[in-house]
Amino acid sequence: MTAKRIFWIIGVALIFLLMLAILELGKFTVWGFILTALFTGAFCACYLIFLPGAKWYFRLAAFAGWFLLFALALLISRPPVRAVPAVEGKTPEKTGIVSVEQGDLQGVISADGAVEVYAGIPYAKPPVGDLRWKEPQDPEAWEGVLAADHFAPMSMQPQNSALYDSLARIIGYHDYEITASDNYLPPVSEDSLYLNIWKPSGNAENLPVVVYIHGGSLQTGQPWYGDYSGLGLAKKQMIVVNMGYRLGVFGFYADEELVAESPNHTTGNYGLLDQIKALEWVKKNIAAFGGDPGNITLAGESAGSACVSALCTSPLAKGLFRRVVMESSTVASAEPPHSFRLFDEALASGKTLREKYGAKSIADLRALSAEALVAEADTQHHITIDGYVLTELPMESYRKGIHNEEAIFHGYNSEESAPFLLFDHANLKNYESKVRGYFGGYADEILALYPVSTNAEADTAWAEIFGATFFDYPHFCLDRLAVENRIPVYEYYFSKTNGRLGPWHSGEEIYLYGNVPEKSKLFDARDRALSAEMLAYFANFAATGDPNGEGLPIWEQNLDGYSLMSFGDTTGMTKEKKPALFAILDRMTGWEE
Repeated sequence: MTAKRIFWIIGVALIFLLMLAILELGKFTVWGFILTALFTGAFCACYLIFLPGAKWYFRLAAFAGWFLLFALALLISRPPVRAVPAVEGKTPEKTGIVSVEQGDLQGVISADGAVEVYAGIPYAKPPVGDLRWKEPQDPEAWEGVLAADHFAPMSMQPQNSALYDSLARIIGYHDYEITASDNYLPPVSEDSLYLNIWKPSGNAENLPVVVYIHGGSLQTGQPWYGDYSGLGLAKKQMIVVNMGYRLGVFGFYADEELVAESPNHTTGNYGLLDQIKALEWVKKNIAAFGGDPGNITLAGESAGSACVSALCTSPLAKGLFRRVVMESSTVASAEPPHSFRLFDEALASGKTLREKYGAKSIADLRALSAEALVAEADTQHHITIDGYVLTELPMESYRKGIHNEEAIFHGYNSEESAPFLLFDHANLKNYESKVRGYFGGYADEILALYPVSTNAEADTAWAEIFGATFFDYPHFCLDRLAVENRIPVYEYYFSKTNGRLGPWHSGEEIYLYGNVPEKSKLFDARDRALSAEMLAYFANFAATGDPNGEGLPIWEQNLDGYSLMSFGDTTGMTKEKKPALFAILDRMTGWEE
């Protein structure tokens, strides 16, 4: 065999493997693989039989034909849109029938038989048509038995291609699995106000309840993601609930006309109102699943945690939960750094949006399709002070002694900034301009506190400053408000590295919710032991308001703002490492004014 032929075979093989990779990463159906294999076989046969020694343009035409046939295979095997099953497997075992206020429903049982899952339960009417940008309405009753075996569509949000998402999992999470079971796309819809429940299998009574709010910058996200699945907590005798809520422009658009038409004279906080509606549903119905409606802990991560933080001082949420878990965000500082804006800002942004679409009225905007508006998520994803859901800054409410929670479990990770700075690293050339651009008159103090002399030092310093400003510092503010109000407060610092996401933003969730895979090589024995500890702290806190329990290192309350429980290579109390930076941020944001 000639060298030329060998190179041709290697080249064709590499192209074929690339085609298969595109099919797999893009979630194309099995037909794509079959057709691509057939087309490739036909191309090779034709090329080797009819084109040896042919002119170059005939050979080029053969390759072009092969690529066109591959494009046809992609078109034919596009991934279908399909609801995500609550439990994997063709025929999961069904639960008994549960009766709630709106009717009867039946869920499915996890493969190991330990947990019952009830998915896609409506807690409000679909917020579509005339109900777009209105307070959520009570759900309607249904006839027969609702099959609660698939998750409802995720809330309307901008979407990446399946290929992009797969590459993100490979690069960011390192845990991509090649399987034929996920060759479909989950649905996205405005009709997304549904909740999901995990409970221990069998009879249950008066169990603690955890209601979780997912993150995603109030722009993206869904309630069925495996890291914060309710499976882990349910195995610790907890009832776990999470929900879809309106996101982006559908959840946080504000408009003066909407204020006028609202019976409560509100606008801009529809996503928060959805969460409150879900909590009300849980309060009324969770006893049917074995939960204690008087012992509810509200939890959230990132923007979900910001929502929890806001609901802690919302008059509408009073009595709907007792305790809170806040991961990697609060809006308790004097100037919340993300997911929050003042009402005037919200109205101004809403006016700009209306002008952009040439809408003379809310009716005109409601007439637009969800697909036409969904790209506005980036401009409309902020909690606001609307006078109804929130009457003032949460910090101001706390200082008046107004709050809804009686105990707080919260914290942040050592590398919160990593995903946000993935494509925006600092170096010696841009470090000072970055600091001055954000900190203005306080920049000299920051630069003196974080001097750098190499590109690596500049990158590390900016990552720490960014993470502390947007995530760590608001937790420091919450600590002090909790102590002022004599609320028991327990703060953690998560720093455990692993082969997956590590201590990046959201990296703690798979540990805290007890979902570290048993056989994954990305985690070691320490990871699994740490997850067991964190899950036990969580379960204890949800049950009693105190995370401490037998066999666990003592977790002291954070009475001075600097005493944290370290979740890393070891578990034990540690001290906050950034008091000097926090002091500057206090002055910069007017904390003491």
